[in-house]
Amino acid sequence: MALRLAAADMPPDRSVLKYVQLQYEGNDVVCTEDAITDDERELLQYTATPSPRAKVLLHSCCAPCSGAMIEEMRFVMDLDVTIFFYNPNIHPRKEYEIRKDENIAYARKHAIPFVDCDYDADSWYKRMVGFELDPERGVRCSACFDMRMEVTAAYAAEHGFAYFTTTNATSRWKDETQVNLAGVRAATRYRDRVHFWVYNWKSDAMTRRKYEVSVTEKFYKQEYCGCAYSLRDSNIWRAQQGIPKVKIGGDVAGLGTRYFEDVDADEAEESQEVVDAFFKDATQHFGDVKRQAKFKTTLTGFAGRLKSGDDVALNNW
Repeated sequence: MALRLAAADMPPDRSVLKYVQLQYEGNDVVCTEDAITDDERELLQYTATPSPRAKVLLHSCCAPCSGAMIEEMRFVMDLDVTIFFYNPNIHPRKEYEIRKDENIAYARKHAIPFVDCDYDADSWYKRMVGFELDPERGVRCSACFDMRMEVTAAYAAEHGFAYFTTTNATSRWKDETQVNLAGVRAATRYRDRVHFWVYNWKSDAMTRRKYEVSVTEKFYKQEYCGCAYSLRDSNIWRAQQGIPKVKIGGDVAGLGTRYFEDVDADEAEESQEVVDAFFKDATQHFGDVKRQAKFKTTLTGFAGRLKSGDDVALNNW
């Protein structure tokens, strides 16, 4: 059963930046993430599995990332799982629909409730203003995780879920602390009503099972994280490596096979070595020496939105 969640039922301030802030360093305006507090560090530690039949809301980005998690949560841990699909970052709409429809089909196969949120792209782009040139795993990604976890936490609190967690924590392409911190911060708004469940979804066994399920189900193999900026940067990197551009949909991929077909080969395509090489280049702005200057220029345009140039705590915009 797929339930619809209209944008009007989401937190009205979801497009407002909360945790990623601006501050001055000399004459420059730069982005920083709020320092992680001691309480947050404690909450970021792996926690015990909820009791059997506990209600857990699983924020899912796609079927390949959720397959093994759902299997583990539903059939091994005996949890009452509902999938929550809120991913306004995914671009273009065609790619969004492909990922969502496949996730719905997998949920129906296992009789798991599915909450289908409106494609809230306009709110997402508003929140990402100023971060367009930020590298992957940078502050833009933090802002993106924050937004998605805030909406997930709000739904969990309003619908009686004791816990929520996210498939983003399974991927080698994601920074685990960055993902989990967004969940922890979103949950603090609701204190004792709902908790963000931190678990080691990246274990060797879970990672292997992720690819096994994807091959069995012949899931669509995505070629980039999801947002317009990750698509742009993926194609920049591919051009440097002599790899064809990303292809959206269809039965032919830009790289490799369109669907998961071979566990070993598919896992190798996303090996830690491949992931590390990509992010090394991304951090160096793919060799574009002018890109950091472009980034600072972009940020300077938003300096007027600062409430204070001296007090970082007041710098939300």
